[in-house]
Amino acid sequence: MTASSFGVSARTNEQVSTNKRSRIGSIVHSCLVVVVVAVLLGIPFWLLIVTAGKTQAEAINPNMSLPSRWQLLQNFGTVLTEGKMIPAFLGSIVITGPSVFLALLLGSMASWILARRTTRPMAVVYALSISGLILPPAVVTVMMLLKMIGLSGTAPGMIGVYVGIYMSTVIFFVTGFVRTIPISLEEAARMDGAKPMRIFFTIVLPLLGPTLATATILVTLYIWNDVFYSLFILSGKMDLLPLNLYNVASAGLYLNNWHLIFAYIILMSLPLLLIFTFAQRRIISGITGGAVK
Repeated sequence: MTASSFGVSARTNEQVSTNKRSRIGSIVHSCLVVVVVAVLLGIPFWLLIVTAGKTQAEAINPNMSLPSRWQLLQNFGTVLTEGKMIPAFLGSIVITGPSVFLALLLGSMASWILARRTTRPMAVVYALSISGLILPPAVVTVMMLLKMIGLSGTAPGMIGVYVGIYMSTVIFFVTGFVRTIPISLEEAARMDGAKPMRIFFTIVLPLLGPTLATATILVTLYIWNDVFYSLFILSGKMDLLPLNLYNVASAGLYLNNWHLIFAYIILMSLPLLLIFTFAQRRIISGITGGAVK
């Protein structure tokens, strides 16, 4: 066997050894990631569930020990019947549904214009439109404005505030996706005599499905769990799920009743958890298809 053959064999063995170490390192890294995620997510979920299944005496100092006798369903029943959760759930639906719909509709229409007009003034408008992602609204000014126009403490006023706040999120996701849609589709429709509104609703909007699904989940999550804005805008004149929990957590039924508070949190989060479970693929495809382009 020649010296060159020995050299080739040595390089081959070295390459095999390197690939083997790389695979082992990849497996170890994946296992570490799984363990870290399981610890960071599993411990809070476990604490939430076991505390919600305990009696008041066992749950007064929340810990991760199992309850001596599970009464999760009983705690759910107490929350639903005595915790005013059903009216608060209906209030959240009344506020969240129209807010998400209007934010998606108006935001996607604005995104279409911002994506197709690439002038410097429109770039400034786009920057201002997405500035709401990092700049919080002036709550005091918003409250004064709503009081002046007679919408303070009302559902339409709260819906208008949410639409104004979260349109930035919709514009951020949708604008990048619209830029990937061939403009030739719109030009062909214009040649056939289609007006802008018809072009948007028949051509552009159906193509925005993945990105709108992502924006829908995110905006719904923000609005469904919001306490800050609803606390100031509604001023106790309307019950929402997180606002109701905030108002009663330190008084009445929920005084030192951590098992009921945790049961309330589980029921409040269940609709969003189900939606996220069934729509997670659309969320990921929408993020990769719009925001990073």
